[in-house]
Amino acid sequence: MDAEKRGSLLVVSAPSGAGKHTILERVLAHDDGIEYSVSATTREPRAGERNGIDYHFLSREEFLRKVAAGAFLEWAEVHGNLYGTPRAQLEQKRASGKDIVIQVDVQGMRNLKRAGVDMVSVFIAPPSIEELKRRLRKRGADDPDAIALRVHNARDELAARNEYDHVVVNDTIEQAVADIRAIMRAERRRRGRQE
Repeated sequence: MDAEKRGSLLVVSAPSGAGKHTILERVLAHDDGIEYSVSATTREPRAGERNGIDYHFLSREEFLRKVAAGAFLEWAEVHGNLYGTPRAQLEQKRASGKDIVIQVDVQGMRNLKRAGVDMVSVFIAPPSIEELKRRLRKRGADDPDAIALRVHNARDELAARNEYDHVVVNDTIEQAVADIRAIMRAERRRRGRQE
């Protein structure tokens, strides 16, 4: 399949609590032409998360074996846990013409960019650091020390937002979803593909 007919790769990053999971769930619900690539991680599952659906949950030893075997398109350590994008599944879906969305942190995006991966990168930003703190507290998944660490890391991540092709500010979920859908429509037109 020529490069224009391959599916696009949408690479999405955001600080923890910026709403990327909710936004991407809604984008996927409205667009049959895009699929989510399930990342692998060594972190413990959160309440309600399912192995193989939300993440491939691996032990650190399993993860490092896969790194050594070249099974990840990119991988990084974030907040003390390892995260990676499985290579084979992603390439197979793109070759079939499906658009793929992956969530990675800033390190992961930089690794993909350095590797010359054909992608469209989007950074989802909160309206403000204060709003991010409020969302993290409301989520109730972290203690105050973990929230402080996530806010500290968010400041570094926000400083990298100009390295992305697009920045979407999540003032409202509806507008952020509309913005990402518009980015995907433009990418399909650029590649000469139908909606």
